[in-house]
Amino acid sequence: MNETALELQLFENLKPELTSFCYRMLGSIDDADDAVQETFIRVWQSWHSFRQDSSFKTWVYRIASNLCLDKLRQAKRRTRPVDLSDPAVLIVELREKFPDSAWIWPAPDFSGSPEDIFIRKDTLELCFITLLQILPPRQRAVLILKDVFEWSSKQIAETLGISPAAVNSALQRARETMDRAKLHSNEFSMMDVEPDRELLSRYVEAFKQFDINALVALFHEEGRLSMPPFAMWVRGKDDLFKFFSLTRWHCEGSRFLPITANGGYPAFAQYVPSGEDSYLVPWGIHIIEIKDKQIYHVQNFINTKLFYRFGLPAQIHR
Repeated sequence: MNETALELQLFENLKPELTSFCYRMLGSIDDADDAVQETFIRVWQSWHSFRQDSSFKTWVYRIASNLCLDKLRQAKRRTRPVDLSDPAVLIVELREKFPDSAWIWPAPDFSGSPEDIFIRKDTLELCFITLLQILPPRQRAVLILKDVFEWSSKQIAETLGISPAAVNSALQRARETMDRAKLHSNEFSMMDVEPDRELLSRYVEAFKQFDINALVALFHEEGRLSMPPFAMWVRGKDDLFKFFSLTRWHCEGSRFLPITANGGYPAFAQYVPSGEDSYLVPWGIHIIEIKDKQIYHVQNFINTKLFYRFGLPAQIHR
């Protein structure tokens, strides 16, 4: 195998876990893909300067980490509607939307390989990705490399260009911040609960029929619905009923395709009527969190670019 082919193969082997690292750092699969692509370009350009005093993996992660840290210095913290504002007081049609760069977005599964199971699934939950964003970028990198990827302090120090003592200090501060944030998060406490498949099936059926009473009955009393990139979100059965009634014209006739997101969590891709009788077009990716055998939070990510990223069709027949 020649040197270029070897370089390509080494990088391809790292790509799934490298993408998952960049996604946890950046909160966006598009930004993660861009960072991985830029990492590959820099690896390819710098291959002849690579010295064997560190491993190839550490060298690649050093490049990717620096790229992520550079991106984060110039970016505002990503979040979710429910973490940004109070629920809507008046239930009106969706109007105010923020740029894609404001929000946490879901991600497809990075690899079907059993070897990737060690990259802990619970640390891909949307709630955890959101909590990570509260950390300063370098602390975020240390926490991910240590607590998710289980690297040694020495490896992390080599990757980030800091001392092992600085790694341990950053890790301690990051863990303290995350522990405080978890205590205040209702959703984090539900993260290990396996989703209720029967409840998800009932949600799909109620949405397919667009039976608003049946839909709302599935929700927890504190149930919520959010729809990035729109800032508005809705909480409570009365307001959910009003919102579903208001959006009936748009959602009636929808179909769902089952998918998985963020480490194998079940999700649904919603297709809506297009104005053409023969086919439906992409609208949103629904990720549903469950509490006490009821729906606690539907996050409907309204972003048609995600459909391409999840390998979904650009339209489906009715």
